[in-house]
Amino acid sequence: MNEKLKYNRILLKLSGESLAGSNDTGIDPKILDFFSSEIKKVHELGVQVGIVIGGGNIYRGLNASGQGIDRVTGDQMGMLATMINSLALQSACENKGMFTRLMTAINMEAIAEPYIRRRAIRHLEKGRVVIFGAGTGHPYFSTDTAASLRAVEIEADAILKGTRVDGVFDSDPEKNPGAFRFEEISYIDVLQKNLRVMDLTAISLCKENNLPIIIFNMDKPDNLLKLVTGANIGTSVRNLEEVK
Repeated sequence: MNEKLKYNRILLKLSGESLAGSNDTGIDPKILDFFSSEIKKVHELGVQVGIVIGGGNIYRGLNASGQGIDRVTGDQMGMLATMINSLALQSACENKGMFTRLMTAINMEAIAEPYIRRRAIRHLEKGRVVIFGAGTGHPYFSTDTAASLRAVEIEADAILKGTRVDGVFDSDPEKNPGAFRFEEISYIDVLQKNLRVMDLTAISLCKENNLPIIIFNMDKPDNLLKLVTGANIGTSVRNLEEVK
């Protein structure tokens, strides 16, 4: 354990949409290169990194009903989309010299290891970046919930959710320049104020297991590095009794 680090083991949650960059869909190679470079900075410090990435740049299961596809099938398509993004991120990380493992909640042995908790922890202990694909493996659960579940299972110190804004605000900062940013906030307040940090299931799981969530701007260089070394970046979501 590195005493200079605030977080020694993290679960980094990235949205699929972020991979599209300025495009509406697809994968922008420049974004992949940037994300993998940022991940390498913390990996080189000895941070154990697990990653969950969404699939919204390719397909969102919630859109299924409007396209004549039933919800279960749509969510399964979304899970496969996360695997495409996970493979792309794995390749980008390996191009930076990192050792990685891609683990999947749905069996597809030809391209990824099946998710096994003890094996995932062992990979992290050996310094491998572990990417968790295919969500929870079940419909009706978001990749936010998958991130919370995997973070709890691997005993991560925190979930670091990378977004394109600087934290949690009382209104949309992209529409309201005067939006107020919370430096820290409780899980209960997030739910009561409907701040949409993560979905209800994900927030509840973190609350029950006292797992902090840090919402931060992943698009700013070195923000991830600053976070793991103790800088006051983004918004911390924690239990009410811990928030003064």
